[in-house]
Amino acid sequence: MISGIKTSPNFKWWVFSTIAIGTFLSVIDHGSVQVALPSIERHFGADLPTVQWIVVGYALAISVLILPMGRLGDIIGRKHVYVGGMVIFVVAAGLAGLSPNLGSLIAAKIFQGMGSAMVQSSGIAMVVSSFPGTERGKALGTHLSVVGAGAVAGPAIGGLLVSVFGWQAVFFANVPIGIFTIIISGMVLPLDKPEPTVEGEARQRFDWGGAVFSGLALLAFLLVVGNGNRVGWTSGVIVSGAAAAVIAGVAFIWWELRSSSPMLDIRLFKRRLVSLGVAASWFSFLGSSASRFMMPFYLQRVLEMEPWKVGLLLIPPALCMVLLGPITGRLSDRFGWQGLTVGGLSLSAAAWFVMATTLTESSPVLLIVILLMCQSTGTALFNSPNNSSILSAVDRAQYGVVSALTQLVRNSANVTSIAIATTVVVATMGSRGVEPSLDAVSPAVADAFVAGLRWAFWMMGGLLLVGISLAAMRGGRPKPAQEIQPKSVTAGPASE
Repeated sequence: MISGIKTSPNFKWWVFSTIAIGTFLSVIDHGSVQVALPSIERHFGADLPTVQWIVVGYALAISVLILPMGRLGDIIGRKHVYVGGMVIFVVAAGLAGLSPNLGSLIAAKIFQGMGSAMVQSSGIAMVVSSFPGTERGKALGTHLSVVGAGAVAGPAIGGLLVSVFGWQAVFFANVPIGIFTIIISGMVLPLDKPEPTVEGEARQRFDWGGAVFSGLALLAFLLVVGNGNRVGWTSGVIVSGAAAAVIAGVAFIWWELRSSSPMLDIRLFKRRLVSLGVAASWFSFLGSSASRFMMPFYLQRVLEMEPWKVGLLLIPPALCMVLLGPITGRLSDRFGWQGLTVGGLSLSAAAWFVMATTLTESSPVLLIVILLMCQSTGTALFNSPNNSSILSAVDRAQYGVVSALTQLVRNSANVTSIAIATTVVVATMGSRGVEPSLDAVSPAVADAFVAGLRWAFWMMGGLLLVGISLAAMRGGRPKPAQEIQPKSVTAGPASE
């Protein structure tokens, strides 16, 4: 049966479906944890800046490792990296559910982030390699719909699990699904070989220097943005960390430009589609990710909603991605990405500006859901066309590391967005004489927290305006994807 699947003309969809299961699991986990954060905060008696490290630590591990894992997949085969990552992800989920304190929970999430980095860096690359260039947008758009489906199920399932069994259940639920994913991946995914390159075998050596320098730069940067609010942005340790991030970043660029086998070919950024696409993507996530961290606190602590109700309210925005993902992917294949990316970011920015002017301690739930749906629709319009534009500018041998780069952009922007928004909210609460804890929400605490949220939404809307400018700089109406294929990209399944 398996041999018949691998010779089937629809094998690309078997690969897609297998990867989609892992993607679905990862997104469900993320959404469930977001809904569980207020319960975790109360269980351990933590404050907002501390509990954010459950999310930040996870994203930190992904950000540091995703580029090296993407390159490793290009060299040794993406299936090995993907399956190994799923094993780590499942083990870490079990450890997180057994955590006796907040520190061990954060450590387990960091370990889980290591596995997720391996899964994310290899998954999309295997999907894209399995489809011809003329169907790249369709594949990425359908993948986005899987992300949206996970975003629908995650908060709903997480809210139900937290309400019935407690926050530990959101981690234990990953284990059986993860084991199933590992088994299916081992059976269906092709044992891929390294992609050929015009430069020869020299490019197939792993770039340890690049991995170390990029890891140090990202680690220092993300630790700075994650701790600046706690220890003070002008403190010696934060300033030193920022300097270390800059030095390591410069060293990474210097090393990559001189390496015969670079982990990330810096010269790719000379290509307009890559540089502007990556920059626009970073500002897109920077201007949106914090809302998924903050809104569960607002809904549960200020509006006093139960976790399962919060999960249900977050379903409609996620449905927008489910429905629009395949559509926007096909549209970008046919008409290009310019109008979709600019229009999507514009819609998201408008939603945040309305949120910033209307949010109160008693805002109508319907208005909040509508605005979240508008923002999610904007994300659906932007993501698939933007990623398609980036991948259209590189050859097949670079799919792994470039796919990892797009995931790195998302994860690093997620961390930075949460850190900046938390700083804005905490600073606003502090200016009103209120501690940054939502364990007991008095009217004064609610007023200060909501005021901080309004400022955070103004900030996120402004960041999206920068993303709009970058997306618009790609110029006039671009050619459809099939007209700009790199010469080394060939159509057909990855198993060939």
